[in-house]
Amino acid sequence: MRSKTITVRTGGDARVHDLTDDCAGFADRERDGLLHVFVPHATAGIAILETGAGSDDDLLSALDELFPRDDRWRHRHGSRGHGRDHVLPAFIAPSITVPVLGGVLQLGTWQSICLVDTNVDNPERTVRLSFIAG
Repeated sequence: MRSKTITVRTGGDARVHDLTDDCAGFADRERDGLLHVFVPHATAGIAILETGAGSDDDLLSALDELFPRDDRWRHRHGSRGHGRDHVLPAFIAPSITVPVLGGVLQLGTWQSICLVDTNVDNPERTVRLSFIAG
């Protein structure tokens, strides 16, 4: 298995950060196998979705509606409503696996691999990319 980590600056706002180019660049020297993408944080997830056409903003809006940033959360430290960030990985998993054939990610036409980070208290994330040859 070949593995590396990348650092993503997410800033002070909730965001969806497209990792597709990083993932494709990591896998392009490989042949066939599986790319595993993992974020080792308790308040972030990895998703496959369309970006650039509003879906990324729609996802953040839906998360705000489902998990309001208010004082209902028992987990209380950091910014107001931070407890909801700790619930996020139960709904947007911290990892995904994508098939790779001939060094090419086997994503659909509009699919992108994205880091989903709603934690405004942590401006930097680590993402681990691992390739398992098949």
